[in-house]
Order: sequence, then C-alpha cells, then structure tokens
Amino acid sequence: MIPALLVLVAYLIGATPTSHWVARGVYGVDLRTEGSGNLGATNTFRTLGARAAVPVMLVDIGKGWLPVWLFPALDGAPSPTWALAYAAAAVMGHVCSFWVGFRGGKGIATSAGAFLALAPWSVLLAFGVWLTTLALTRIVSVGSLAAAVALTVGVATLPHRGSDALLPFTVALAAFAFWTHRSNIGRLLRGEEPRIRGGVPAGGTARMGGPE
Repeated sequence: MIPALLVLVAYLIGATPTSHWVARGVYGVDLRTEGSGNLGATNTFRTLGARAAVPVMLVDIGKGWLPVWLFPALDGAPSPTWALAYAAAAVMGHVCSFWVGFRGGKGIATSAGAFLALAPWSVLLAFGVWLTTLALTRIVSVGSLAAAVALTVGVATLPHRGSDALLPFTVALAAFAFWTHRSNIGRLLRGEEPRIRGGVPAGGTARMGGPE
C-alpha cells in the first residue's frame, strides 16, 4: 500500500505547474495563451527569457529526481522496480497536471531528473548530445529528441543502478518523448520548426522564429 501511495505523491510532485505559477505569479503572464501554449521551460524561455526559464527548468528537474531518489528508502518494497513507477508518475504529472486542466510540459526536464537518480552517467551523455545538437541546429526539439535517443543508448551501455526493467522503461519513455513532440516533428518535416535566434527583446517575446 505504501508504494502505491508514494506513486500518487510522485504524481502530485510532478504535477506542480512550475512554469505556470512563475509566469502568472511573477510576470502576470498565462503561458497557456503565449507562444506554443506549452507549460515547460522552452516556452518559458521563448516568452519570458532565461531569467524565468532557468529556475523553472531546475525545479522541473527536481520534480523527477526527488521521488526517485527518496521514495525507495521509504517504501519498504524489496523490488527496485518501484523507482521506475515513481519516475513514470512524476513525468506523467508534469505532462498532465491536474492544476491546469491536465495540461503541462513535454516531460524532458522531469525525465532527466528521474534518470539523475537512476542512471547519472547516461544523463551526462544525453546532456552532452543535447548541447551539441542544439549548438549545431539551434532547434530545441531536435536536441530534446536526440537526447532521448542518447539516454536509451547510455542506459544500454553504461553502468547504472536499478532493476533489469530500466532499459525497456527507458525505451518506453523515449517513445513517449517522441509522442509529446509529435507537433514539433510535423513542423520539422515541413521545415517550419523555429530556431533559437536570440534573447528576449524589451517587449518580452523571444525571437525564436514562431510558435513551438
């Protein structure tokens, strides 16, 4: 019973709508009506700039890391597989937050946080791929999708903690990342996905070349 309850708590932690609360509380902006309408760090950066997006991203990472790192020490369960359930619940909470009508972000930062607790070397590899891809393409979604693939390769080849179910879980999470980015993939195929071209002008809208 306790592990199942902790899964619910992990969802509630993940469901914290960081970007929405920061944008509304500090800037008076509803991100659901700005840019892509996505409640994640990318749309926060696009709409409000790095000063708002960096803390949002760090908290979103923490939402994934905390349950996976802490809850296995509390659940009393003999199987390490529950850590994967906490990770999945936190990511689902971020993507489908009850606070904002079951909307949210795309789960990349929260997934990264969960894997910091499960497979930190794989996260380091994925982060390097994300940075390199972003530098080469200047397209955030391409970097995120490349990182999802790199994370899977890392889990398959690098040391990590956890159960044998971690690799299939990673494959499923990578597939979920592609699903949450399906609109971005459509724009990439049409050559319409925006590139990062600069910071945030005085008016507050980032020069990103269009909606996410």
